[in-house]
Amino acid sequence: MDRSLYIAMSGAKQTLLAQGANANNLANTQTTGFKSDLEQFRSMPVFGAGYPTRVYAMVEKPGTDLSAGSIQTTGRELDVAINGDGYFAVQGADGKEAYTRAGDLRVTAEGLLQTGSGLQLVGQNGPIAIPPSEKLTIGSDGTISIIPLGTGNATTLTEVDRIKMVKPDPASLEKRNDGLLHVKGDQPLTASADVSLAQGSLEGSNVNAINAMVEMIQLAKNFELQTKVMKNVDENSGVSAKLMQMG
Repeated sequence: MDRSLYIAMSGAKQTLLAQGANANNLANTQTTGFKSDLEQFRSMPVFGAGYPTRVYAMVEKPGTDLSAGSIQTTGRELDVAINGDGYFAVQGADGKEAYTRAGDLRVTAEGLLQTGSGLQLVGQNGPIAIPPSEKLTIGSDGTISIIPLGTGNATTLTEVDRIKMVKPDPASLEKRNDGLLHVKGDQPLTASADVSLAQGSLEGSNVNAINAMVEMIQLAKNFELQTKVMKNVDENSGVSAKLMQMG
């Protein structure tokens, strides 16, 4: 079988994989703190018997776009957004520390401070728990203060904990299947005093919806081209078989 059929097939398969990554970005245009995935194609020669006259396409994810999304003011006391560089530390599903920019926080019935997706926020000494309170404030350095429920003096704030915020080297981060950023080697980072946040604000997704839609159209056309090549190869094989029979 001519190698061109395999090459077209592999190109169509890799285009589908790229479409999956792009569709995931498009689906998260409204997700708080989401960072878009990057993908690119490159050509790889096909080695075997004879001279490598064919190349096949391979899609790869060179990384994640870590640029900041737009900041929106919400006025909600549990909404926080990081100013500039930095990340919130959360506890992943595997129990290991991971990092996110999503600051849509909530307090569960058990008093645990979590992100909107249910991830446990990490403080100075592990997961953060909030006692029953009448009011909660979060300072620019991540300090959580409350007016305890039933307190006679409704103006006295009590410090509960401080949100762990880190400022890692972007090259040391990798985005995994859970959608969170992890440090290569899974070593927890130390808190950084250089990271500040704003209460009553949220960082949106950094996905450009228009660019993602244009890329989706381009990938669809590329897939169509690959399938046409496969059809032409099949037709050429049929013609070649007939010529051999005539001989």
